[in-house]
Amino acid sequence: MAGSVGLNRVLEPAGVLPQAAWRLDASPQIGPDEVRIRVQRLNLDAASYRQLAEKHAGDGENIRAEVLEIVETRGKMHNPVTGSGGMLIGVVEEVGPESPLPVKVGDRVATLVSLTLTPLRITDDLQGWDGLSEQVPADGTAILFGRSIVGVLPDDLPPELALAVYDVCGAPALVDRVVRQYRDPSVVVLGGAGKSGSLSLAAARRAGARTKAIVVSEAERDALSEAGLADEIAIADARDAVAVAAAAGPNDITVVCVDVPGCEHGAILATAPGGTVIFFSMATSFAAAALGAEGLAADVTMLVGNGYVPGHAEFAVDLLRTTPAVRRLFEKRIAGD
Repeated sequence: MAGSVGLNRVLEPAGVLPQAAWRLDASPQIGPDEVRIRVQRLNLDAASYRQLAEKHAGDGENIRAEVLEIVETRGKMHNPVTGSGGMLIGVVEEVGPESPLPVKVGDRVATLVSLTLTPLRITDDLQGWDGLSEQVPADGTAILFGRSIVGVLPDDLPPELALAVYDVCGAPALVDRVVRQYRDPSVVVLGGAGKSGSLSLAAARRAGARTKAIVVSEAERDALSEAGLADEIAIADARDAVAVAAAAGPNDITVVCVDVPGCEHGAILATAPGGTVIFFSMATSFAAAALGAEGLAADVTMLVGNGYVPGHAEFAVDLLRTTPAVRRLFEKRIAGD
């Protein structure tokens, strides 16, 4: 058990799993059930990158310096403020003889587990990154454990596009699962124009739901309207609970894909009694969600999107391949970065 979940990599504090650890051993020598990846690109999660960008007022050099400091200090990319990290792509360098992972040396892969639990070394000082985007060209090594999840990159997608999709692939798969538990449900997605939001809308519509989206600006509304993923689109600040409730109306399912804190109460108010709220934002305060629902006497089920549903990577990639509007939104976002 110790090796399969990475306990041997925990430096402090003792007795916790790698995700909860303050510091990991990121040395490149692998154990018998580990895999070493030569890192090519990181994808910082949206909440973490937003926090860093706001802290440093968009100064790319300072953002880059802090990411390097976090990785060097902690042996992983684990933002101490947001508690989140991201994921990466790279090439398999070495596979331990007892590793159960379905990869071989030379495979180009995406890690489907968070950087907050992935031992990581950066060896190029991130010289190819200007600090102004979530995607980070990088050189270094990362370690996967026996119970990690990894996917071989599809040949028909550019690596940057595949990385962006894999970063949020848990969202559409869980939305699909929940929607299919209802009969003709209505689904509202807060942050519907983003990566996880657009995939969630596409998944909900494919599963037969009526779809709504809440976005923060006219530009996002226009982009989402052009994509045709939502039956209704409204502009509201997701942190304004009353505005969200007025714009969204009661829905069977509310999906939160906004990368700023303070969106819990609006999501609860937008959900009908007996409905479900799915939180897919690392900026979520689960205390605020639980206590807010209690204070509002809201009979709703609240789910934490944990990023893993069996078959989630394949499901998300299939959505991208079969829904051109989603692919265009992703490509525009990558080009903007």
